Formats: sequence, structure tokens, C-alpha cells
Amino acid sequence: MTLAERYKAVRRRTEDICSYLQTEDYVVQPIADVSPPKWHIGHTTWFFETFILKPYVMGYQDYNPDYNYVFNSYYETVGARVIRTDRGNLSRPTVLDVYRYREYVDEAIYKFLCQEPSPEVEELFILGLNHEEQHQELLYYDIKYILGHNPLFPAYNPQYSSPEITEQEGFINIKEGVYEVGHTGEGFCFDNELNRHKVYLNAYQISTALVTNGEYLEFINSGGYQDFRYWHAEAWDWVKTNDVSAPMYWHQIDGEWHTYTFRGLEPLNLHTSVQHVSFYEAYAYATWKGMRLPSEFEWEVAAAQFNWGKSWEWTESAYLPYPGFSKAPGAIGEYNGKFMVNQKVLRGASEATPPGHSRITYRNFFHPNLRWHFTGIRLAK
Repeated sequence: MTLAERYKAVRRRTEDICSYLQTEDYVVQPIADVSPPKWHIGHTTWFFETFILKPYVMGYQDYNPDYNYVFNSYYETVGARVIRTDRGNLSRPTVLDVYRYREYVDEAIYKFLCQEPSPEVEELFILGLNHEEQHQELLYYDIKYILGHNPLFPAYNPQYSSPEITEQEGFINIKEGVYEVGHTGEGFCFDNELNRHKVYLNAYQISTALVTNGEYLEFINSGGYQDFRYWHAEAWDWVKTNDVSAPMYWHQIDGEWHTYTFRGLEPLNLHTSVQHVSFYEAYAYATWKGMRLPSEFEWEVAAAQFNWGKSWEWTESAYLPYPGFSKAPGAIGEYNGKFMVNQKVLRGASEATPPGHSRITYRNFFHPNLRWHFTGIRLAK
């Protein structure tokens, strides 16, 4: 597949995800962590305009100079921006204007790709494609939150099919020893996956299956959310302050548990893996079971021996740089490195992860209280 063909496929997939939305769905921002879908459409376009077209196309004219302020996410190097919490206040530009912006940039990109770019520019371009794929996953998170917190629980797509992964219950034994972790090979990776290095691991066991809704319900019914012994102090404060008593999207109706899915509100399937739990909840559940969460390196070493990809899996590891990590110069250096504080690593992928975007060395990261993304639990001991 040529670079132009891959660009076209990635851009089309973003629009396909949004094709089920109504205009009003594009502009909602219920909480700070959720960006309006319209903003994702604009921001992924802004990335290619800012980092490809402006520096490498002679005489390129901005579609709208104000859009740098509107669609810059967190790149201090690139200039001022609308703060994240105010993205939902952007009734203008309209959804139609943002799609016109997208068409304008796409046309310029296709002209740019008529000639083969330099290796440096091609590397930056591939980063842009992976960046858009990350936002495709975020779109699924944000759309589900927007519709799942609508009092009517409208369906995103009544025909949506949540993929299931065949799992066999049991534990894998991993011997103590020195193992190599981190990205290797010629394929794309983010800078936080470098450099490959050795780690020592004690002997451990890791589950071949994710925790199910039925298993997690046992934790709820046993009073897990009312017993401080299973929780970190910060997590216990979070439970009490936010009155948390179940995973996100769970609702008890007439004594029966239901959950919001992309098809709308449905009875809870006890056999599928639990989703939308915070690190706090994952840790508490593991403690209640007399087990623990794996470290990210334990997960990576064992991952080839079990099926993964249904949900991102919380690990016990803090999000920190690998030995020898260095930030790239300029704005691109802001991509991952400056977030390496107060966050936990998640490994694997989820049903919202674009095809071909996942790999064993991928290091996702979020604050421990968040759970609107597709997160699950794998136990270790």
C-alpha cells in the first residue's frame, strides 16, 4: 500500500466512525476528558496541516489561521490554544466547516504525495497516521460517553458487534530470569517503546483470561465498594467522593444489572470481560481476590502465550521512560515524554483499537481514576 493509499484509508475510517452521528452529537463535551467528535475531526486535520503542509509545501495557504488556536491540543511549541475544558464551547466552526477544512487539507496532501517525500518527512507522515488512529480510538471512547450519559441511552449503531476473544481459564507460569523488553524490528513504534533493554523478573503466574462481568459482580455483591481494606487511600477517597459502586455504564434497573453498549442499554452479559474500570477498581478487585495486577514487563514477556486485544489491561507499572529515552526536538518531542508522571501503563489493545495499530510493546497510559476508555483486568500472582 502506498503512502497516499494508506492516508486515504485512515482518513476514511475516521469519517466512517462518525457516520452514525447526528450533527448535535459532534459538539457535546460532558466532561473535561471527553472531546467533542467535531474537535477530533479538526485536530487530526490540523496535525497534517501543521507538521507536513506548512513546513514542507512552498506557498501553502492556511485554510483558516484561527484553526491553529482552535485545534492545537497540547503542543506548547506551536502556540496558544483553546483549553481542553472549553472545546465543548466551540459551536463555531460548524461541523460542515470542519469537514470542509478536512477536504481542503486532504486535497493538499494528495498533491504533496505526488512526489516521494524524503525519509525524514515520511517518518513524520507515518507518525501522523498513527496519531489519527489513536484519535479513532478516542472517538469511540468519547462517543460512547456522550451517548451513554444521555438519559435516553440512544444507540450509536444498532448493528454494532462487540468482538469476543476466545480465552481459556488458567494461569501461565513464567520462570524467574532476565528478559528483554521494548520495541525491536523495522516497523513503526512510538518513542516511549524505545529502547529495548533487559529486566529481571521473579517467577510469577499470569492469568490467561480477563476478569468477567460475573466475576466482578461477585466483588460488588461481597461489599467490595464498601470495604476500605481493598483500596489505596487515594482510591478510597475517590470511591466516597464520587459515590462509585460499579463500573462505568452499569445500571441497576428493577433489581437487575444492565450496561450501556453501542447498541443501547442491554442486560449485563455475565460471561464477557468486564470493561470501563479504573486502575483503582482493578487494584481493589485483585486485592480482594488475594492476587495482584501484573507489571507491564510481566505482561509483555507473557503476552505471546495468551489472547489479548479485547480491552486495555491495567498494569501495576508507573508510566516512566525506558533507559536512554530522549525527546525529539521541537513540537514532536511533546508527544509522549512530558506525560511521564502520575500515570499508569496499560498494555494490549481494545475492541476500539484500529486494525494493525496494536503490538505487544505498545505502552498506553492514563491517570488511575479514569475509566471511560475500554479497560479490563488480568490477574497475576
